[in-house]
Amino acid sequence: MTIQTALLQGAQILADAAVPVPRLTAEVLLCHAIRCERVYLFAHPEQELREVEWIHYGRYLHERTQGKPTQYITKRQEFYGREFRVTPEVLIPRPETEHVVEAALAVLRGQFTGPLRLLDVGAGSGAIAITLALETGAHSVATEISPCAAAVAACNAEAHGAHVDFVVCDLMSAIANHSIDLIVSNPPYVPLAQRESLQREVREWEPAAALFGGERGFDIYDRIAADAPRVLGPGGWLILELGFGCEPHVSSLLSRWPNLRIEPDLAGIPRVALAQVPIQ
Repeated sequence: MTIQTALLQGAQILADAAVPVPRLTAEVLLCHAIRCERVYLFAHPEQELREVEWIHYGRYLHERTQGKPTQYITKRQEFYGREFRVTPEVLIPRPETEHVVEAALAVLRGQFTGPLRLLDVGAGSGAIAITLALETGAHSVATEISPCAAAVAACNAEAHGAHVDFVVCDLMSAIANHSIDLIVSNPPYVPLAQRESLQREVREWEPAAALFGGERGFDIYDRIAADAPRVLGPGGWLILELGFGCEPHVSSLLSRWPNLRIEPDLAGIPRVALAQVPIQ
């Protein structure tokens, strides 16, 4: 089987299974099977696949038709220009979360001088904490309730040469009082009632603990907002990613915090909430 034939057949298999963007997905999976970049496929369409390569490719196609996300098959996802390892133990980083990074960078670069202390609550793959550590040189700590997810994040930090301390605990329970300048989090915010309406890839494969925020989706927001004043030092900031429809609740939670603002994403949807810790 040649590369060209493999791509045509793979794209058709994926299209028949109603997998989105079947041609691109076939290209990504074939690249993973033969360990090459996409440009190689177009430069060598007549190359014959080795037996082990088409066996791997066939398995990847089958996994994708069964709903397994492409990122969990390739174990890769790009975030803020860097490649991160992802497994079913961690949420797949989304492009929307880069808005959280941008908001944090603006605060860190504009509001603080001297050594910075950063906390990422619910680190998952570590994408936010690692990115901010590399971009700012801040002393970064990341908490994660799942030991398996923390292990994935630690591997990502080592791969990128980022200095991040990972702590396995429930939210901020292991973080000392007034020890942090900025808290950032992409918390679970999907209401449990919406479970069945989620895409199959999300509902059946991504970790429920990283997706669902209780019956209304607000449980983790409530807990972070309640404990953040204990953890933040004077003048510290809290930055939260907003799920769809969460802005009114989060704005109410932080209504007594100074300098509260809501920033939209490129589609105009409220995406990030920022606020400064109230004076004690």
